[in-house]
Amino acid sequence: MTITRATPAHAATVGRLLHDFNVEFDSPTPTAEEFAARFTRLLEWEDQLVLLAGDPADPEGFAYLTTRSSPYYDGPLMQLEELYVRPRLRDRGIGTELVLGMLRRARERHCGEIHVNVDEVDVDTRRFYERHGFTNTEPGEDSRMLLYLREL
Repeated sequence: MTITRATPAHAATVGRLLHDFNVEFDSPTPTAEEFAARFTRLLEWEDQLVLLAGDPADPEGFAYLTTRSSPYYDGPLMQLEELYVRPRLRDRGIGTELVLGMLRRARERHCGEIHVNVDEVDVDTRRFYERHGFTNTEPGEDSRMLLYLREL
């Protein structure tokens, strides 16, 4: 499977995928066109990265990643914002290929850590990330890490 980096020319495709993802899970969502307009700008920034699985003109899935500076590492932190595989194509290793592509890009950028947020009730997704070496505890600790959110 080919994993490629999206460019601003892929903004409409990425916008449609993210919109489809939100609709599938009944999440409030901007329109695909609004996402496309935003991705047209975002995909020009070095700290924004979208990976496309398969044919970039009609990808099977995508991973949206951001990076930010941190005093804890010589390199940045990477955040997996979204990972989505089209429903009819799931359980074929596409998500795994996107995670492997993410890990490759994180190493290339000398990232010190990757953050992934998952809803506690989403057991299948939690298992997926745990299978790929992610944990919700700090090394040597037994209490879970929690994400707190406040919309503005």
